[in-house]
Amino acid sequence: MLETILAISGKPGLYRLVSRGNRNLIVESLEAAGKRFPTFATDKIISLADIAMYTNDEEVPLRQVLNNIKTKQNGAKVDIDVKKASPAELVQFMGEVLPEFDRDRVYNGDIKKLISWYNILVEQGLTDFDEPAQTAEGDNADGSAE
Repeated sequence: MLETILAISGKPGLYRLVSRGNRNLIVESLEAAGKRFPTFATDKIISLADIAMYTNDEEVPLRQVLNNIKTKQNGAKVDIDVKKASPAELVQFMGEVLPEFDRDRVYNGDIKKLISWYNILVEQGLTDFDEPAQTAEGDNADGSAE
């Protein structure tokens, strides 16, 4: 699911990939339902599946961080107002979600964006953050091997 959800640099919110053209992508805003527009090679576009958060040891995929938030919030939206939250509140929240996050490389703006994205996904009912299941060769459609 996260493979088709996109963040576009310079544009707030999240977007769903609708279609691919010769030289552009057609995206739809998750917040303003039905608002579609083209994006071009000059736009910096990244799939949420390709994003990771820095920790002291390694980078943790965004899908794992989103699952941690989902577990902490019991699937509900985060009740922190990102516009009014103090830096201490943001760091405390991130510490509860991902205790080993790198406090030098993960900025308050990154935490705000993470909370905003999570809330958008929950509002849209897009809460399956797990990796898509890979089928092994030789398996039948029902999952049994011959």
